[in-house]
Amino acid sequence: MQASKKILFFGNERLATGVGTNTPIIKALVSNGYDVMAIVTTPLRSNPSRKLRESEINLVANELGIPLLQLEKLKPAVEQLKQFGAVVGVLASFGKMVPDEVIRLFPLGIVNIHPSLLPLHRGPTPIESTILAGDKKTGVSLMKLVSEMDAGPLYDQVELLLQGNESKQELADRLGELGAKRLVAVLPQILSGKLQPLAQTGPVSYDKRLESASGTLDLNLPAISLERAIRAYYGWPRSRTIFKGQSIIITKAHVSEDSGNKPGQFKDLDGSLVLTTVKDNLVIDRLIPAGSKEMSSQDYLRGLKA
Repeated sequence: MQASKKILFFGNERLATGVGTNTPIIKALVSNGYDVMAIVTTPLRSNPSRKLRESEINLVANELGIPLLQLEKLKPAVEQLKQFGAVVGVLASFGKMVPDEVIRLFPLGIVNIHPSLLPLHRGPTPIESTILAGDKKTGVSLMKLVSEMDAGPLYDQVELLLQGNESKQELADRLGELGAKRLVAVLPQILSGKLQPLAQTGPVSYDKRLESASGTLDLNLPAISLERAIRAYYGWPRSRTIFKGQSIIITKAHVSEDSGNKPGQFKDLDGSLVLTTVKDNLVIDRLIPAGSKEMSSQDYLRGLKA
C-alpha cells in the first residue's frame, strides 16, 4: 500500500532573524507531489526595531492555494489540526516550542529542519552563532521533533563547508536550499518506515536569542570579531556604532592586517573609513548613515567633506 503523502507544515522558513526566504522547502514538497494540507505559522508582529512585513510563507500559501493558519497557541488548536489527517509534520523556523499534544497527532511525528550540525548550535540563532564563532563548516540536520529543544534523534545530516565571508542572508539561502533537497530525498523512507532516526552524538552547544543591543559594536574587540558580527547581524539587529557624533550602520567590512595603532579610532585611509582595533584594522566597505540610504564608505566620506 502506498504511504500517505499528507503533510502539515509548521513555520515560515526564515532560518535566521531578519532574513528573507524563497520558501524552497514548501516549494520542494509541492513539486514532489506531497499534499501539504495546511501551513501553520505564528501571527506577524511589529516592534520598534523590526517593521511588520508580510511573511513570504503567507504569500506562497496564497499562490499555491494552501490553507494558512496563523495560531498564537497550538494547544487550543489540537482538534483543528487533527482534522487534516496528516501522517507527518514538517517544521522549519516555527519560533515556538511545539507541545507534546500536537506532536502526538502525527503517526510519524514531526521532521524539524534545523540549520546546524546538531548537537552543535541548538537554539534560536544557529546561523548567527556559526558566523560569530568563525566555524569552518555548518550544515543541515533533519531531526525528529521532541519536547526538549533541538534534542531529537536525527534522520539525516549533511555538511556545508564555509568560505568565511558569508552574510547571514547568504548562508540562510544556502542552508534553506540544502534542507529542501535533503528533505525530499529522505522523506519517502521516513513515510515508509524504512528510515529510523538515530540519537544525536558529540558535544552539545546552545545559542542565545538575539537582542537589539547585540548590534552595538564592541570597539574593544579585534577586527576579525567585528567583521563576523557585521555578517552575523546583517538584516537584524544590524551592526551600529557612532562616527563624528552620528549613528551609522555598517553593512559590509573586511579585515586589513595592521599593528601599532591605538584601538577604537576611526581614520580616513586612502579614501576609505577604517576602524583601528586591538588586532588589525577593520576597513568599512559599505554603511548606512542615519536617515540615509546604504552607500560605500568612500562616498560617505566624500559627502562629509563636501
